[in-house]
Amino acid sequence: MAILHSAPRYAPFDGVKDTLATALGDLVIEAKEEHGEIVLLVVRERIQDVLRTLRDEHEYQQLMEIAGADYPQRLDRFEVVYCLLSLTRNHRLIVKVRTDESTPVPTATTLWPVAGWLEREVYDMYGVLFAGNPDLRRILTDYGFQGHPFRKDFPLTGYVELRYSEEDQRVVYEPVRLAQDLRQFDFMSPWEGADYVLPGDEKAAQAAAPAPVATPKDTPTPAHTGAGAAANKEATKPSGDKA
Repeated sequence: MAILHSAPRYAPFDGVKDTLATALGDLVIEAKEEHGEIVLLVVRERIQDVLRTLRDEHEYQQLMEIAGADYPQRLDRFEVVYCLLSLTRNHRLIVKVRTDESTPVPTATTLWPVAGWLEREVYDMYGVLFAGNPDLRRILTDYGFQGHPFRKDFPLTGYVELRYSEEDQRVVYEPVRLAQDLRQFDFMSPWEGADYVLPGDEKAAQAAAPAPVATPKDTPTPAHTGAGAAANKEATKPSGDKA
């Protein structure tokens, strides 16, 4: 039985974007609606003021997530994305700032303590710095991990691998135990004809081809079968007969 509720799943966004843009004034670089959400791009250095205003004056009480995005072609290649939720208004709001590899973003831990873990994840995956975070350490990778895995230019292959060592009780780095000639990944199907000798094919090149058969052998008469008179007599019986 379907249960119908009088309240809509999401409150309408009518006028919300303009109201927020007006309230934040010159702190907003761009305000738009896309994919059913309101997105505000704001001044990086004033992100704390923006979030505080949205929390205290516009009822966006919860910080649901802090995410990152990488656009290497931009001067400020990283976007830090704050996902806010208003419990009383049933609204979700996206707030973004842009930064580069060396310019830190002011921390949001002064407004929501949970931002500490969320900022650590963005730092670990993208390398974005957060000024004022009291414990800005890696949270998903090893402490000695090199690089930031979610960057678009992060290498997908390398010459070292990591594992947890029971003897050392820590993560250790070791050379990859693969022959380096196996790294020539050209992804060519052998059925299309590779321009090199595939592993194992060198044996086929060395083996001599079998001699052709001059006269095919057949058994036109019982004498050619080699089975003997008793077997020939048995073979001539109808299939339904019994011995």
